[in-house]
Amino acid sequence: MISLKEKLKNKLITLETTPPKLPTLDPMLEKLEKSGAVDFVDGFSTTDCPLSKLKYNSIIAAYRIQEKFKKPVIATMSMRDRNKIALQSDLLGANDLNVTHILALTGDPASMSDQPNTKGVVEGNSNLLLEIIRAFNNGMDYSGKEFKIKPKPITPFAVSNSYAKNFSTIERKIYKKVKNYAAAIITQPVYDLDIVETIIKIRDKIRKEFNDERKEFEIIFGFFPITKLKTAQFLHSHVPGIYVPDLWLEKLIKAHKISEEEEYKVGLQLSRNLFKELLKKHPKIHIMTANRFEIVKELF
Repeated sequence: MISLKEKLKNKLITLETTPPKLPTLDPMLEKLEKSGAVDFVDGFSTTDCPLSKLKYNSIIAAYRIQEKFKKPVIATMSMRDRNKIALQSDLLGANDLNVTHILALTGDPASMSDQPNTKGVVEGNSNLLLEIIRAFNNGMDYSGKEFKIKPKPITPFAVSNSYAKNFSTIERKIYKKVKNYAAAIITQPVYDLDIVETIIKIRDKIRKEFNDERKEFEIIFGFFPITKLKTAQFLHSHVPGIYVPDLWLEKLIKAHKISEEEEYKVGLQLSRNLFKELLKKHPKIHIMTANRFEIVKELF
């Protein structure tokens, strides 16, 4: 199985999957297979209880997807639910299952959970997990004790907002994660090519700070197809770190007044056009569909 780190040198398209709140992953695997999306992507990711809602385990889901489709999967690990012991224990198990692509995420606050009186177990943000992964890649645990059997190399990923009024904030956060050896930064969804250019410039600037493997770190742009006006308005108004252009909102408002079908058609066309431009400019894209996997083939 080709490492995603190797794919990053050229073209990389990954697809986000959110495991269900079920004791089996089979329904999602069947849905993914029937969608035909597998033929268009190089790999996948599994989310880790997003919005602090109970879901099937992200590492085991990554293993199941890899086994079925023979493509690498990035397993998300949230700092919200694990202390240093649990983080390292999960990494050891994941390593044995050949789940060696890990997305380090601080995680949504436990106060958002659908489980009563849930408390977060937060010993640090995602940079702590990146530090732990670095120790594993050096053959030791976080306390500096060497493993009798060295873990397989782990490729760490991290995340970033895609928009800020002051992009220096984004630059500082990306720099810190790259300093901790994140191989790639996956952004929140982008809807503006000027923002894409800005983040690529940030990447180039940060690369100059390093003289080792970190100078090869890459940006993977998040991409969430918008096919409904309410989705565009929600992302624009309620999700920090995402910018939806006024032109998109105006076109979707107009289409919404005509019909639901027209709204979908206009949104898909806007999304497809941007996706194709992204492929030309920077073919390293992480597609998010909220498990609407069938939309993937409509983008190509």
